Amino acid sequence: MAEQWIAGVDLGGTTTKIAFITLDGEITHKWEIPTDNSNEGQNITRNIANALSEKLAELAETNDKLAGIGMGAPGPMDYERGVILNAVNLGWKDNFPLQESLEAATSLPAAIENDANCAALGEMWKGAGNGAKDLVCVTLGTGVGGGVIANGTIVQGINGAAGEIGHITAVPSGGAPCNCGRKGCLETVASATGIVRLAMEELSNHETSGELSTLLEVHGKITAKDVFDTARKGDPLARKVLDEVSFHLGFVLGGIANTLNPEKIVLGGGVSKAGAILLDGVNENFAKFTFSAVMDSTQLALATLGNDAGVLGAAWLIKNKLNK
Repeated sequence: MAEQWIAGVDLGGTTTKIAFITLDGEITHKWEIPTDNSNEGQNITRNIANALSEKLAELAETNDKLAGIGMGAPGPMDYERGVILNAVNLGWKDNFPLQESLEAATSLPAAIENDANCAALGEMWKGAGNGAKDLVCVTLGTGVGGGVIANGTIVQGINGAAGEIGHITAVPSGGAPCNCGRKGCLETVASATGIVRLAMEELSNHETSGELSTLLEVHGKITAKDVFDTARKGDPLARKVLDEVSFHLGFVLGGIANTLNPEKIVLGGGVSKAGAILLDGVNENFAKFTFSAVMDSTQLALATLGNDAGVLGAAWLIKNKLNK
């Protein structure tokens, strides 16, 4: 029999990424479909199954070509029951039986995982982790997510909520409100949203004629990318914001490293595209807050897989399940 593929799915609130992936982790085909969260999300798994069937037919293949399907979805999971506890952007009621629904729709064995954990597994398998079995992945996007891998296995926690790195307290006193209902979370200072908030506070508190101020005047708004771009050009206010972001990230990651001593901590998400100007500052602060033996053995790195991390991690998930 010809080599089988795995279907990897990265489910988002507006778009669902799908890929056919070999057992060795090579993406052979990838595409996207809209996420239909109407009718309490009842069409989601059916639409994924239809998308798989259509692509297989297009490639002159049958369902037998697929060994299984793995999915990353936003929200905490009950892994024993294959249930997603709540997913506010997908329309599903609480305690939706996602694994059962996916298996029924596709007639394939399925495995499910939190989407940030899938991204971490993808980076471990084929990305910046480069096979490291002890890895922490931090996604810096609109919010801040995370996944913790110990000895090749995702740390899920008693209620499936391990790895909520974005909600580690970074500003213990006087921090900004977070969407989780608390204040001072890392997400409030290291996400794209948090970086813009910090920059806007600085711009409103100081009279400045720098480039970041000019961008705000011209466009009526600024982005996290604007902050990094102007910091590279030496804008003093943008540099101040970058220094604050780097401090809080280095502080929190130092605590994580002291606790777990992973081989690598991988920074992903849109904010990580800032590259060296972010990583260098975080590394500098990381060194201040890290125990020497940990500092000597834990490396910070930028994610390399981009949008492919989720589907690759989902594929690794079902491959690992089938091999047990």
